[in-house]
Amino acid sequence: MTETPVEAASSQRKQSRLRPVYLVPVVLFIAIAIPLGWGLTRNASELPSSLIGKSVPGFALPPVQGRMLGLATADLRGEVSLVNVFASWCTACRVEHPLFMRLAQSGAVPIHGLNYKDRPADAAKWLDRLGDPYTRTGADLDGRVGIDWGVYGVPETFIVDADGRIAFKHIGAVTPEALKETILPLIERLRSQGQGSGS
Repeated sequence: MTETPVEAASSQRKQSRLRPVYLVPVVLFIAIAIPLGWGLTRNASELPSSLIGKSVPGFALPPVQGRMLGLATADLRGEVSLVNVFASWCTACRVEHPLFMRLAQSGAVPIHGLNYKDRPADAAKWLDRLGDPYTRTGADLDGRVGIDWGVYGVPETFIVDADGRIAFKHIGAVTPEALKETILPLIERLRSQGQGSGS
């Protein structure tokens, strides 16, 4: 049975009204896929921090169980230093730990530990078993200091200049490449800038 011209026109109008409805999921998919794809291509260890160039937040933490020296804002002034946020329950912290042990032995930079949301006995046992590369350690039991530092998770590593300003943030386990190509050169640059301004 053939359609009359009126029926054909009505059918065509219905189809043209339905086409935009079919495009909605495609448009939504594209709108979600583009930012997701962009995010997946970015290096998570290079996420920007709003604290770069700003003073270290004010804090004072007691030492990790079994250690003598806690960690406070005042301890991060006077020399370039490295602050490593770690926890005994963190698998990636275990991966980077030997690197910090070697760095501590070299004496290249003072390394301070911010122990994040860890049970005191677990943190002490972890450092006793794997070695303690830290000059000072602060026990951030409830994670409030970590929040002030803008910590997303552990491990994270910060470079602090001699004036107590955060100069760099590395998210995730520090690799030998990151240490050699980014962290140590920045530490040397900050030291030479400090010496230049002091003369």
